[in-house]
Amino acid sequence: MYRLIITLSVLSLFIGCTPKTVKDNVADNTGEERSQNNEDDGYQSSSDPGEAPLTISRENTNDERPVMMGPADQLLKKALNAHGGERYFQAEYVFAFRKKDYRFKNDGKNYRYESTSQKDGSMIVDVLENGQFSRTIDGQATRLTPKQIAAGTESLNSVIYFATLPAKLTDPAVNLEHAGPHIIKGQRYETLQVSFDEEGGGNDHDDNFRYWINEETGRIDYLAYDYTVNGGGVRFRSAYNPRVVDGILFQDYVNYKAPLGTDLSELPMLYASGKLEELSRIETEDVVSLN
Repeated sequence: MYRLIITLSVLSLFIGCTPKTVKDNVADNTGEERSQNNEDDGYQSSSDPGEAPLTISRENTNDERPVMMGPADQLLKKALNAHGGERYFQAEYVFAFRKKDYRFKNDGKNYRYESTSQKDGSMIVDVLENGQFSRTIDGQATRLTPKQIAAGTESLNSVIYFATLPAKLTDPAVNLEHAGPHIIKGQRYETLQVSFDEEGGGNDHDDNFRYWINEETGRIDYLAYDYTVNGGGVRFRSAYNPRVVDGILFQDYVNYKAPLGTDLSELPMLYASGKLEELSRIETEDVVSLN
């Protein structure tokens, strides 16, 4: 069986961000961030982020066949290069999202994610650094229960995950499949289907994602997912307000709801015909590079 890999210096970045920490937060009303916002969290122009291509390849885990790249790998590589490529892995940015200020720093195998917010007159700072979560309130370290640590880790990881798509799709537990071409509102797309291994894929490893990648720009203009927690749900997101900040592409999304049980392949048609219900806007604001 073939597994997606990246160069060693890049792979080490993702040790602290497993699919579970991402997927557990995309369903409705899960985790601390979900209850606060009471809606789904997450995260086109032709301007090019620049020449910083990310190299990915296929490797046979049994070492019996030569290294190769399949159509899904090639499609992901195209999207990665269009969104920022290698720049993701030596990057430091700040942005605002839903009344919180976020900061992430990637430095080879090391990373640090941080959020700052105000609650009841107190300043709360959450930090996830190389897999270790901590919280201070008004500058004082706070003792947290395992449940609070898990919720805080998942919330912080989730926001950074969607803000930096598609970089996190290189996780070893991610399975990629090229789901063919699609036309949405007259534009041609190639579809990337994503599933997760049970081992390393988290409690919600049976969730499914789809990404529609613009044939011309290589950018993810649309994405969708389904989930089973809290009764299940189906979501579709349409990108808008693209901007390249110091070589990395950031986008906002309109977040739509589809009837439970809707196949992800049907969502573009429902979207184009105006049959999806808008739930929220996923907006990363005031993005600034600290590089």
